[in-house]
Amino acid sequence: MADPKGFLTTGREGAESRPVGERVRDWNEVYVPGSLLPVISKQAGRCMDCGIPFCHNGCPLGNLIPEWNDYAYREDWSAASERLHATNNFPEFTGRLCPAPCESACVLAINQPAVTIKNVEVTIIDKAWDAGDVTPQPPDRLSGKTVAVIGSGPAGLAAAQQLTRAGHTVAVYERADRIGGLLRYGIPEFKMEKVHINRRIEQMRAEGTKFRTEVEIGRDIDAAKLRKRYDAVVVAAGATTSRDLKVPGRELGGIHLAMEYLPLSNKVQEGDLVTSPISAEGKHVVVIGGGDTGADCVGTAHRQGAASVTQLEIMPRPGDERPAHQPWPTFPMLYKVTSAHEEGGERVYSVSTTHFEGDENGDVQWLHMVEVEFKDGKPAQKPGTERKIPAQLVTLAMGFTGTDRENGLVEQFGVDLDDRGNIARDADYATSVDGVFVAGDAGRGQSLIVWAIAEGRSAARGVDRYLTGTSTLQAPVKPTDRPLTV
Repeated sequence: MADPKGFLTTGREGAESRPVGERVRDWNEVYVPGSLLPVISKQAGRCMDCGIPFCHNGCPLGNLIPEWNDYAYREDWSAASERLHATNNFPEFTGRLCPAPCESACVLAINQPAVTIKNVEVTIIDKAWDAGDVTPQPPDRLSGKTVAVIGSGPAGLAAAQQLTRAGHTVAVYERADRIGGLLRYGIPEFKMEKVHINRRIEQMRAEGTKFRTEVEIGRDIDAAKLRKRYDAVVVAAGATTSRDLKVPGRELGGIHLAMEYLPLSNKVQEGDLVTSPISAEGKHVVVIGGGDTGADCVGTAHRQGAASVTQLEIMPRPGDERPAHQPWPTFPMLYKVTSAHEEGGERVYSVSTTHFEGDENGDVQWLHMVEVEFKDGKPAQKPGTERKIPAQLVTLAMGFTGTDRENGLVEQFGVDLDDRGNIARDADYATSVDGVFVAGDAGRGQSLIVWAIAEGRSAARGVDRYLTGTSTLQAPVKPTDRPLTV
């Protein structure tokens, strides 16, 4: 146990954010660099080293949280990094982007603020990079087997790294011009600077993983032919089909899917563009969708100089405390104020968009909405609550409905789909087609980065067993696993 009295004597203290007025003028990460170091050891000392650490169950990766909390408390950063990497290939990603279901399951959280597990995690890995403790781990010998991984998001990268380290020759195919998937072109720079992706890619190259960018399987290469070229294939193409909003006026200019809007600002940061072709500068911006992608749109609009930002959500406002039907250690739906929300804008709950109104040029100018209430689980409009708000740029951030079906990948492989439209798989993450496996959102549906990495690791174990008959790779989750709910 780290500090036997830590949870009694030390209160929760999180990372320090840069002032709003400063950070909205740049695209750097919102937290003060190094702000955690003076306090993180004491924060790790709040860990109770529970007899049954429910944080393990809350984390899809099964991270060894009490162990690396103990090392962090003792400031043995090298040992902490070793235990952290034992279950997680990319803790610098999850430490910045994961909503931390582990903290919701922390035993201390029964009646106190949870341990700052996520902050401890990101401090450990940042210290490890600074100290040179993160090095390539090439295999001792090659198996002679080849694997293609389709998609370079967190699931694809995790599967590729595990399989490379197991001795297989792995090539990752990515349809974009850079590796990283939505980590690269979906997550804004202010949430995770892309240097964290770049140095992991260099580590993976040094281990032997090959990368093929600007190659879309299904269009540039026939999926069935790819299967014949490799001994196994892992489909980690994500759930990239955005949910659209079919209301009158949707065709007006200035209405864009979030994944049309967000990648352009990332390309500006990469140096590909001087300014974004879709900019919020001087405009009244409306973001439809109250989740993390919507918050990313809000933060991006602030940095582009929006005149105003309004975020709409059809669901009621979540509460500040755990609802009775989501008891500890489940992951509760709570009212969350992200860094983007701290920067300004208005959030409106329990409303539905009825139609858009444009100007003589065909560009959107107004969004019409109505308040709703849920009856028998379905939203019903409340008469007399209609109103309109100015909207010169609208982003649709309402989630994703499944894997891209337009590029031919699913049809060319001939894989079966489940009742939710995702690629079906068995306990080893194998699809209905021999030698083809699936990991991440392509098989699970839209989910969290921590689930993507966990599934990539688990699929890698399934592939390794398929190729060699056995595997020493860790498999943290089964395809049927779900977050703790009631």
